[in-house]
Amino acid sequence: MKLKLNWDAVGIATSVVCAIHCALLPVIVTSLPVLGVNIVHNGVFEWSMIGLAFIVGSYSLFHGYHVHHHSLSPVLLFSAGFIFLILKQFYSKQEYLFLAIAVVLIISAHYYNYRLCHKSKCSSPHHQH
Repeated sequence: MKLKLNWDAVGIATSVVCAIHCALLPVIVTSLPVLGVNIVHNGVFEWSMIGLAFIVGSYSLFHGYHVHHHSLSPVLLFSAGFIFLILKQFYSKQEYLFLAIAVVLIISAHYYNYRLCHKSKCSSPHHQH
């Protein structure tokens, strides 16, 4: 049995997990530094999440482009979102604004890619080759 993954769904989930980490985690776990645990604003963790989002997103969007629809629109949306995701790492005063913009653009890119792949009328929006 061959496992088929919807990489756009994985990309959306990764973006949502990143947004939850960045936006809600500081509010929920403010007591963790007292316990010696620091995952809030942990550079290694944040850059790892950004790297994971980039790998999943790039695979999904370039696969959709190459195999299914040949539209650069999802790739451009994703790229714009990713620019804001990187900017949030360097501009802490605008961190949440940049994060919100990044998440909306990245999720929109995956959703648009999914819709374009679905329109191509193949048996699966993201079958593996």
